[in-house]
Amino acid sequence: QLGMIGAAGSISEFYLMVKILLELERGDQSPYFPWLDSLPRLFFNSVSMTDFCYECLPPLVFRLSREERSKFDNIFQVMKKVDIISDRNKTDRDMLKWAFNVVHTRSMPSTVNSNDVKIVPMADYFNHGTETEVDFSFDAQGNCIGSTTRDVQAGSPVRMSYGNPTNPSIFFAKYGFLDQTSPASFCKIMDTTKSAETENLGGKDFSKMLFSKNGAISQEVWDVVLYDKVLRNKPDVRQQFYNAHMQGDNATKQAIHNAFIMETSSRVKTHVDQFLEQIDALNNKTIGKDVSKHPRLPIIMEHNNFVRTTFEAVKGNLDPMVANLARERQLV
Repeated sequence: QLGMIGAAGSISEFYLMVKILLELERGDQSPYFPWLDSLPRLFFNSVSMTDFCYECLPPLVFRLSREERSKFDNIFQVMKKVDIISDRNKTDRDMLKWAFNVVHTRSMPSTVNSNDVKIVPMADYFNHGTETEVDFSFDAQGNCIGSTTRDVQAGSPVRMSYGNPTNPSIFFAKYGFLDQTSPASFCKIMDTTKSAETENLGGKDFSKMLFSKNGAISQEVWDVVLYDKVLRNKPDVRQQFYNAHMQGDNATKQAIHNAFIMETSSRVKTHVDQFLEQIDALNNKTIGKDVSKHPRLPIIMEHNNFVRTTFEAVKGNLDPMVANLARERQLV
């Protein structure tokens, strides 16, 4: 059924949800009861958000959140057809949201079968960290093996990795927390042309198209903006730049960057300025709203302001850079 509606990627999580619901119906007779009873009742991820919360999300986290919501909607429809789950539970949207959130925030991929995910009670208590102290693997029999990756002082946190640390928006949409240890964030440039060329330049890789907390801009951002925006109407130079990139000809590549640095930096600056205006408009929507009706608004604001701080650092570097380039060009 999930495969028929284009949700084949959720099959492993679906089976885990069924298992959790079955054990929940057994109550304190379930061997998993102590673990189930310890789990949070309130989640802050995208599936838990109200419709108004979605109106306050920037484009990337909005898109990621809609994808998570679509996963839940698909599973909700199919779960109604599972005979071994009581009618009360399989039609209770709030109950199924809770089970969905337990699975999607506490499961980890199997190291034996890439299509499988597992929940390991106790191991699921470990928080995420950009710097980690513990790693998990599974043997052929399905046993979970956890081991520290470095010495850990008493009283120090023991953390694992939930995924790429350079895009806190993904963690926010899926898990409902803000990773403030992230050293950089995806630059939010989402209107690049879909092509093999932009992909080879790094344009579709959230882990490369980065703005850093210190205001630095990754090389991939400069490359993609130059190729996809600035050189779009200069096909000969565009092809020369791409060829230089693919052949590792850094001298030619840098020479083209230097020739168009004013145009490229201005494009990036315009994007940064527009995004900051957008963040302000989104945050203004939350003014006067009842947090008891929308309990995720505070963390949405925290996420937006975290991204805003990174963009302001980038703007702090770009503004004088563009101003200096403009002066130099006037003197030529």
